[in-house]
Amino acid sequence: MQGGAILVTGAARRIGAAIVRRVHAAGADVVLHCHRSRDEAERLAAELEAVRAHSCRVLAHDLLDVAGLPAFVERAAAAFGRLDALVNNASSFHPTPIGSITLRDWDDLIGTNLRAPLFLAQAAAPALRRSRGAIVNIVDIHAERPLADFVVYSVAKAGLAGLTRSLALELAPEVRVNGVAPGSILWPDSGAHFPPAEQERIVAHTPLARVGGPDDIAGAVKYLLFDAPFVTGQVLAVDGGRNIHL
Repeated sequence: MQGGAILVTGAARRIGAAIVRRVHAAGADVVLHCHRSRDEAERLAAELEAVRAHSCRVLAHDLLDVAGLPAFVERAAAAFGRLDALVNNASSFHPTPIGSITLRDWDDLIGTNLRAPLFLAQAAAPALRRSRGAIVNIVDIHAERPLADFVVYSVAKAGLAGLTRSLALELAPEVRVNGVAPGSILWPDSGAHFPPAEQERIVAHTPLARVGGPDDIAGAVKYLLFDAPFVTGQVLAVDGGRNIHL
């Protein structure tokens, strides 16, 4: 991947920005996808361009616009004349307790967390096959252990875990496909769904007794892209051991 080109969705902020920084530091050129966070994406790209010129591009697209995804991937591949990896990081996250779920909730959460990764992978597959590249999907530990009141989100991430394994089979042997399942890394910006008492409860049920950071996820992504040539079809939990705590 050093000297290759990587497309990261949801790249402007939080975990996405950490992934961009890590793969860029490892020598990759990066296409930063954004939707509403164009200014933040441009600032991040400028920061990295100051380190290595002509190494970042920013492309905006609404991932719910499925019909536009093939053209978006074409633009991403044209940015550096190749495409070596796709990181499906962009995600919507909001509660959908039973009794309140709407079709709009379904379309948003399934659309960003499952449908877009599928159609992005499909559009990127020819270029990734040519480069013998890789895909990393950002899943969630709640794909395996559903989060109360987040029915649609949990279903979407469970689907993404299944999609990861299915794509690994479909795109082999040229393209490796893996996932990273974060645990408690960053609380939502609003803090509404995880008040302090709930945060303390979650940490208490984490064997390493702390939350992680975006760099923990970025490091796992970098490993799967750069350092795991014989790994495919896996979902790596980066959660401080929370998945083994009953």
